[in-house]
Amino acid sequence: MNYVTIYKADMINGFGVRVSLFVSGCSHKCPGCFNSRAWNEDFGKPYTKEVEDAIMEYLKAPYVRGLTFLGGEPMDPSHQEYIWSLVHRIRSEQPTKDIWLYSGYTLEQLRAMQTPYVKNILANVDVLVDGRFVQALRDPDLPFRGSSNQRITDMKQTGDGEPVLLMQ
Repeated sequence: MNYVTIYKADMINGFGVRVSLFVSGCSHKCPGCFNSRAWNEDFGKPYTKEVEDAIMEYLKAPYVRGLTFLGGEPMDPSHQEYIWSLVHRIRSEQPTKDIWLYSGYTLEQLRAMQTPYVKNILANVDVLVDGRFVQALRDPDLPFRGSSNQRITDMKQTGDGEPVLLMQ
């Protein structure tokens, strides 16, 4: 997996100050996407153990509330092993930090994926922002998402059930 960038102090992509990891590679290719350079999975730099270690260090800052995964598409099947590794490590080493995950896949589509990692990832993220960006539904006034079809789901409240939205 490659990544485009890491923000050490992001205040746009979730509540509070966050570390944000933008992965490379997205097959959705939504028209009007704010990060179309991340569509190419070869763009950016390789995600390595050293990069993961650096993210864990950034998360230690007391003012950092948690980590946000964005892209590209973090839940592309080829990325899931890397995403799960970091999610699992955060839960083990820094369990007070929250985790937000942005995906062009809906929760229902993710649940239907038959990969070894999806269920574990979904059970361990706090918030899922799901759905493709739809340019015709773009609304710059929406918090934490670009178009009105996208949902912000409280995954701890949702569990295996129907999505419990964090905000409308």
